[in-house]
Amino acid sequence: MSLGAARGARRPGWVVNGLCCWVFASGSLAGELPPPPSGMDAVSDAQLFLELVVNQMNTGQVIAVEQRAGRLFVPAQALRDSGMTLPAMPLAEGPDAQVALDRLPGLHSDYDSQGQRLLLEVPPGWLPEQRIGNRQAYPRTPALSSFGALLNYDLYLNDTDDAGTYLAAWNEVRLFDSWGTLSTTGQYRRTFSGLDGGALNNGYRRYDSTWRYSDDERLLTYEAGDLVSGALPWSNSVRLGGVQLSRDFAVRPDLVTYPLPQFAGEAAVPSSVDLFINGYKSSSSDLQPGPYTLTNIPFINGAGEAVVVTTDALGRQVSTTVPFYVTSSLLQKGLSDFSVSAGTLRRDYTLKDFSYGPGVASGSLRYGLSDSLTLESHVEAAESLSLGGVGGNLRLGNFGVLNSALSQSRFDGQGGQQVSLGYQYSSQRYSLSYQRMQRRDGYADLTVVDSPYASLSQRSEQVTLSLNLERYGSLGAGYFDVRAADASRTRLLNLTWSKPLWRSSSFYLSANREIGDSNWAVQAQLVVPFDLHGSLSLSSERSKDGQRQQRVNYSRAVPSEGGVGFNLGYAQGDAPTYRQADLTWRLQSVQLQAGVYGSSEAETRWADASGSLVWMDRQVFAANRIDDAFVVVSTDGYRDIPVRYENQLVGQTDKNGHLLVPWSSAYYRGKYEIDPLNLPANVRSPQVEQRVAVRRGSGYLVEFPLTRVVAASVILVDARQQELPLGSRVTHEQSASQAVVGWDGLVYLENLSPSNTLRVELADGSSCRASFTLAPEQEQVPLIGPLVCQ
Repeated sequence: MSLGAARGARRPGWVVNGLCCWVFASGSLAGELPPPPSGMDAVSDAQLFLELVVNQMNTGQVIAVEQRAGRLFVPAQALRDSGMTLPAMPLAEGPDAQVALDRLPGLHSDYDSQGQRLLLEVPPGWLPEQRIGNRQAYPRTPALSSFGALLNYDLYLNDTDDAGTYLAAWNEVRLFDSWGTLSTTGQYRRTFSGLDGGALNNGYRRYDSTWRYSDDERLLTYEAGDLVSGALPWSNSVRLGGVQLSRDFAVRPDLVTYPLPQFAGEAAVPSSVDLFINGYKSSSSDLQPGPYTLTNIPFINGAGEAVVVTTDALGRQVSTTVPFYVTSSLLQKGLSDFSVSAGTLRRDYTLKDFSYGPGVASGSLRYGLSDSLTLESHVEAAESLSLGGVGGNLRLGNFGVLNSALSQSRFDGQGGQQVSLGYQYSSQRYSLSYQRMQRRDGYADLTVVDSPYASLSQRSEQVTLSLNLERYGSLGAGYFDVRAADASRTRLLNLTWSKPLWRSSSFYLSANREIGDSNWAVQAQLVVPFDLHGSLSLSSERSKDGQRQQRVNYSRAVPSEGGVGFNLGYAQGDAPTYRQADLTWRLQSVQLQAGVYGSSEAETRWADASGSLVWMDRQVFAANRIDDAFVVVSTDGYRDIPVRYENQLVGQTDKNGHLLVPWSSAYYRGKYEIDPLNLPANVRSPQVEQRVAVRRGSGYLVEFPLTRVVAASVILVDARQQELPLGSRVTHEQSASQAVVGWDGLVYLENLSPSNTLRVELADGSSCRASFTLAPEQEQVPLIGPLVCQ
């Protein structure tokens, strides 16, 4: 081909390219193509079934949506069912009434045609309020009690060079069941040698005999017998022989009775919220859109600062700082606390067994009028006395608590008044407390009704201050001023400073003096712990009389699981040299102590044995002294079964299958466990853990039911001594239970009888039988066979 022909062949390509450019240029000059129709324009009037999404939160609901002329209508009830609170405006009524979304002010809607969703953005105030947290410390468990008896004892022998020898035996006897606890306490004393006056107190002296029943459902405690009347901070208690009804919050330790702060806010979209209390993270929770209130506040006291941080899905954070003040001296709004008692005054307590005076009555009431104000009242009555008073505690925002009370009395025809005023503030940095009580014109209460030589002070005043100096320790100061009934006045000033040193050691310095006396009493002490149980204490002191003394003391505490502890002390100075030594040996059944102390002029030797004897479930148990509730664990007679309380090993059951747990706290929801690994192979334990709360002063029998299973492993063979085929079905004819033959012709069977017959169905449709006998008292699962199945 010639060059000219080739050039002629290229011309049509140029023409085509030019035409294409002209076409596209013409289209550009004419304007862009119109956009595709939106989901709203594509459908003019239709009914849609869309998934409802509110503030980016999927509600899980599919609702019917009507589209009319580009507007969206939804049933008003469907919006309410999603949790919305619609604004007050004229809306159609009825279950099928519909509302136009564009008529609701503050609501923005969008139709997602691809996802078939209706996207709504509404103000957070339209959505339901969320309460995050639980004010209960832990789930409530009703308290239980079983029938039983307990004896607490404490035998103390004392021998002093210049005072003789005596034995004192204190005891407490309790009988308890579901009807309550009946207890009596007393002491037997015997003087063996010494002053003749000591023999006057020989014999047994009864202290208190009381029946008590607590209703943890109604938070009430009923008492009859010897008791102590209820009182308020500005009144006094007395010993009575009578009856008492009182509110008892101790039976519900899961409840918090004082007001705790609440922090409220709003979340526009799904978020998380973190709560920081005094710089420490307290909780973290997820939030749905809408208003929320945080109630999961830790149980704190005093002034503090809370920081609430919300974080949305994009990581955007909003932080809010809120100061607060918490005090346990207030009651929550609507909560009441009271005590009502009536009886006769106790006379010559610890000196005479049964000595009672005139009849009296006493009552106290506290009521939470609001979370910031708790009102109080108190009344007393006797033949010669009438008394009434009112008071209250007021929280001053975040600036502490003010308390005041005014009471009026009339005793033997003479009237009198008492005024009480106080203020308390506590924070991480410092605490301040002031209390003043003024009495005049012969004010009297029940403490002086039957005591002709007793009298109330005219005035008492005290101020205490503590400062947290952080790395420099803590400083405390106290001023106490008391004017007695005879107008004599006592004023004391006390100063303290303490500082932690290396590791766990600490230094303590105190100084006190009586105002009007220029002499100070000073003491300095250094405490150095060596390990978990032992510590060394070095101290030097100077009394207000100028006498000096230096002390050194080394003590080793008894391990919590039992063992030996001791205490050694030595002091010298201006006074005679002082020496002290004692030894403690704590066993599971008793605690033994012995020691000696004194100087070369007079030395005292002593010994002590204390513990408890418990009768429950027809058995007697010996343990250390039980001051509160306790539990006896039963494993149906199986011995050597490990028992744990709150994940700590307590011991193993005895030969009767019992173990005493002596340190259970009353009304606490404790966890008790057994370890079934020591059980025989043919014993089942369907329950290995129980959570139990025990009533105050009583015991409970925690039973773990164990079931003995009569079982055996049987080897089955055919007439040729070959193992039966794997998978053959075996039927125990006596119990109709079924099993399957395993490897090597082995089959495991339960619920067996002394005489047993097995029917085996083989894969070819044939069957055979085998018989055997079994002793039901087998301790383990025996292996029987080979048995010929024929």
